[in-house]
Parts: sequence; C-alpha cells; structure tokens
Amino acid sequence: MKRQLHLLVIDPQNDFCDLPPDWLPTGDAPALPVAGAHQDMLRVAQLIREGGAGLTQISITLDAHHRYDIAHPTFWRTGDGGAVAPFTQISAQQVRDRLYLPAAADALPRALAYLDALEQAGRYRLMVWPVHCEIGSWGQNIHAAVRAAYNGWEVAKLQVAAKLSKGSNPWTEHYSAVMAEVPDAQDAATQLNRPFLDTLLPAQQIYIGGEAGSHCVKASTEHIADYLQDQQGPQAVARLVLLTDCMSPVTGFETQQRDFLSAMQARGARLATAAQVLPEWLANADA
Repeated sequence: MKRQLHLLVIDPQNDFCDLPPDWLPTGDAPALPVAGAHQDMLRVAQLIREGGAGLTQISITLDAHHRYDIAHPTFWRTGDGGAVAPFTQISAQQVRDRLYLPAAADALPRALAYLDALEQAGRYRLMVWPVHCEIGSWGQNIHAAVRAAYNGWEVAKLQVAAKLSKGSNPWTEHYSAVMAEVPDAQDAATQLNRPFLDTLLPAQQIYIGGEAGSHCVKASTEHIADYLQDQQGPQAVARLVLLTDCMSPVTGFETQQRDFLSAMQARGARLATAAQVLPEWLANADA
C-alpha cells in the first residue's frame, strides 16, 4: 500500500544560491548566496527526478519581498543620516538611542513596536539583509534545475506542486514558511498558515530541504514540528526527515544550523541524506 510522502523545499531561489558563472544571466547575480546552496539544489533536483514517482505531494516555499522592507537597508538610516550596511543587526534599544532610525520618520512608532515584539519572542534580533527575493526579479525565481525537476513531476503525476509565497508584508520578517516572526493582526498572510499545515498532517513522512538551514529552513521546521505535536502528539515529530545535504547555513551562522539539527533530532526527527531517502521513495513508487 502506498504511503503518503510529502517533500517540502524551502526557498530554493536564485538569490540564495551560489550559482556558477554559466548559470547567471547577463547583469544578474544572487543577492544573498549561501555557500553550498547550488549543489544542495542539484541534489534536490536529482532526488525528484529519480524518486519523485514515490512522492504524493511536493510543496515549494518562496520568499517574496518588496525593496522597501523592515529587514532591508532601504528602511533604515544611521542616526546621522548615513546608509545602513547589509548584515547589520538592530535592536530596539539602539533605535531608542537613535543609533539607527527608520528612513521615514513616521515609521518610528511602528518599527519600535515591531522590534520590541520581536525581541520579546526571543527567536531573533532584526537583521538587515541585502535586498533579496524582490517580487518579480530574477533572484526571486526558483533554481532552474529544481523547477525543471518538479515540472517533470507535475506532468508525470498530473498534479500541482504547491507554491507558497511568504514575506510580502514589509513590516515583519517572515523566515518561517508558515508564520511571520511577528504576525500582523491586519494581515492574514502573516498569521499561522493552518490550511497549508493541514496538508502535512496525512503524510507518513515529510522530507524537508532548502535554504538556508540556519534561518528559513530552521524557522519553518520548528513551526511545523510544533503544529504536528499540537495536533497529533509528540510522536508526530518523528515523521519529519531533514535532508542534511540539501540545505546549507548562511556564512557565519553554521552553529545555528548545527544546533537546530541537533534539537530536531532530540525531538524525534530523522536526519538523512538524499541518497539515504531515495530507496524509500523508489519503494513507494513500486507499492
């Protein structure tokens, strides 16, 4: 009897991939390349091509930002009016001390409320990232090999690979595929995405890869694990399989990915490589 096997690929987008020169169109380059991501995505694509017949569902998440965003340099200025460099962390206290301020003066109250809420949650401090995955840009597009692989799966299965957009609200960070870091009460797209999470509940195995393991994969998996546990008990976390050679950390955040993988393994999730899970997919195709 066929098992329900669900593949979830987090943000497999050009801006996160360290693409070689012959993969780059003239005039474009990844905004936030993660070392190792290109090879990660080639492994994801190969896994789908070789074993996709055994999958019952594929879901792809997509970062989707505006150029003006609270986590982009366009939003911020230094206290003396200078530009804020990418990879700057900003705290609520620094804003109160006027070391950093929103470029738009009237954004100050809302920005401070956001920073306070973010820091109270205790998951992240605000990071100013390079402008990335801008809606409509080449960088927002999916890695070509991954797209070709799931396109082939869609045609062969006569089924749609689900695509989930996240991050278009410029007032909150949205690392997780299923909920913004600080949900906006006026924006349903930032709230917990129960309809998507409910598509995961029937799966006997949920395989997760993507970029970056230190941030969006981490945040998404943590929320998914919490939801599975809430809905089906702690044992449900064991249905998660983290594809360790199909994700990489942002440079400088290697410890965050390592700690995340260890914590998920302690909760019951399985760590595996693409080569290790391929036989499971092939066996399910033949079932």
